Amino acid sequence: MPPTKVAEAMADVVEKYINEHDVMIFSKSWCPYCKKIKEALRSANVEFYAIELDKIDDGELILAELINKTEQETVPNIFIKKQHIGGCDKTLEALKQGRVATLLNTTDTEMKHQGVDNDTLDSYDYDLIVIGGGSGGLACSKEARSFDKKVCVLDFVKPTPIGTTWGLGGTCVNVGCIPKKLMHQASLIGEYANDSNDYGWSQLEKARQHDWSKMIQSIQTYIRSLNFKYRTDLRSKDVVYENAYGQFVSPHRLKLTDKKGQTKEITGKYIVVAVGGRPKYPNIEGDTKYGITSDDLFSLNYDPGKTIVVGASYVALECAGFLHGIGREVHIFVRSILLRGFDQQMASKIGDYMSSIGIQFHHQTIPTRIECLEEGKPGKLRLYYRQTLESGDINETYEDCNTVLFAIGREACTQDLNLDQIGIHLNPINGFKIKTKEEQSIHVPWLHAIGDCIDEQTMPLGKPLELTPVAIQTGQLLARRLFSTSSIKMDYYNIPTTVFTPIEYGAIGYCEEDAILQLGQDNIEVFHSEFIPLEWAICHHREEIKAKSYCKLIVEKKTGRVIGFHVLSPNSGEITQGYAVAMRLGATKNDFDMTVGIHPTCSENLTTLSVTKSSGDSVEKEGC
Repeated sequence: MPPTKVAEAMADVVEKYINEHDVMIFSKSWCPYCKKIKEALRSANVEFYAIELDKIDDGELILAELINKTEQETVPNIFIKKQHIGGCDKTLEALKQGRVATLLNTTDTEMKHQGVDNDTLDSYDYDLIVIGGGSGGLACSKEARSFDKKVCVLDFVKPTPIGTTWGLGGTCVNVGCIPKKLMHQASLIGEYANDSNDYGWSQLEKARQHDWSKMIQSIQTYIRSLNFKYRTDLRSKDVVYENAYGQFVSPHRLKLTDKKGQTKEITGKYIVVAVGGRPKYPNIEGDTKYGITSDDLFSLNYDPGKTIVVGASYVALECAGFLHGIGREVHIFVRSILLRGFDQQMASKIGDYMSSIGIQFHHQTIPTRIECLEEGKPGKLRLYYRQTLESGDINETYEDCNTVLFAIGREACTQDLNLDQIGIHLNPINGFKIKTKEEQSIHVPWLHAIGDCIDEQTMPLGKPLELTPVAIQTGQLLARRLFSTSSIKMDYYNIPTTVFTPIEYGAIGYCEEDAILQLGQDNIEVFHSEFIPLEWAICHHREEIKAKSYCKLIVEKKTGRVIGFHVLSPNSGEITQGYAVAMRLGATKNDFDMTVGIHPTCSENLTTLSVTKSSGDSVEKEGC
């Protein structure tokens, strides 16, 4: 039976709605699922247009046409960029997996030509070129070489404003995870010295003295050995290493510039951008002339002395923590909140602990300029800043110090790659990061990006995952998809992480705020406990500052599954890594309860949690 004129008219109406709005929701005002998806989209800052079919005259006719078009009889019925997504559950899943962001960040032309390489060359110098010799780039290149492909890695480090540079291996090895953890260990040793008297050791506390130069020498010697191992590893695997800066000339083609300024061009069938990121400066007077970042700190050839750390990221708090631990006076200037993106209850507890051990926080502060009072290594600096008081008044003042360390975030090293030559445009608002699809491709099948230069908003969780193990696994999986029959993609859920502050913080899965946002307060339960680690129990100075640890599990009531894991204690990194396996396998609260703990450890507290936040009962653990 041919369609009636009314049906044809309704088909035109439906198509008009779908074509005119990137996110189109056909809804009914009374439907709880319609309300749920609208709230989820608003929370994700996704703009949408909705019509309430029960509120318009032709609502039932439009619904009939939707059923005919999609074979879906329920509302909400949702379209994104003209593609039918489905109802509430399917759209929530698409939102969670990042497919909504991917669709909205894809132009109509890109959607039309997606997966088509219109710039194929007759031949290539390499099967794969990786721009960036960090953790992700090296992992991707070596994995590709295992499939007998011809691979080239480009790596070039631009000096910092004060001239700091480093070798092959990227941020983690040279100016990140490795030196940070070693300096964290140096500070812990200082804390053990403070504990020593209560354990029967005499004079250790009084003899406590730290040699900055000796520590830097030991750490840099180790790092240079890693740089050497990376170079020899590439050579042994027949991966070509070019210590040169790569820039796009055209699709598949790069211009290389070495440190002498000599240039040449190479081509690759596939190119992976793995350039990572570098610390940002606040763009104030004197910032690059007198300030430093974490890129400089780990090889600094003089004792930093009294240090002001500007920022409240994990980098800021970790650096402040170990500098205080080795005996330096430390002030932290915080603009808004600590550890944005992390569980805020845990962030608050970290701040409280760091304050209790003597680190000074200056909240609601914005630096305005740096002035040099005395030259030297270190010299004497004056940091002027503006602080908003609780009354709302603005206080303009200054703090003198020896070193100003900026840790206010990072920007991707993409601005000088000439990505505009191949139609990729960068947005300074997101730190010049690259928008990718779930499989790391950048809208054309020959170009991909991995690691810290990816725009987290296009990832499933929409949060930064600037983690070395994530970059490594992403790079390996990408190489397998490019050069073998593998179709396995990176699983961005339940990735463990640890913040190495003076009291370490380990986390997996949802923070409490996100769990409430995604599932609703009534659909989760939080089990928690506050405890004193046994190794702290006999230490008087720990007792004086009321040092305590804390852990919590966030549980989905309906399934009993643990969706959030958080622990604040000594050795949280070691604790969290093991539980990551359980979380990945879908562990329930009952699985945790039925696990026999190891006594006496901090970790065992996670197997005995019985107090819930909703009960309001005391969180303090009694006995051993």
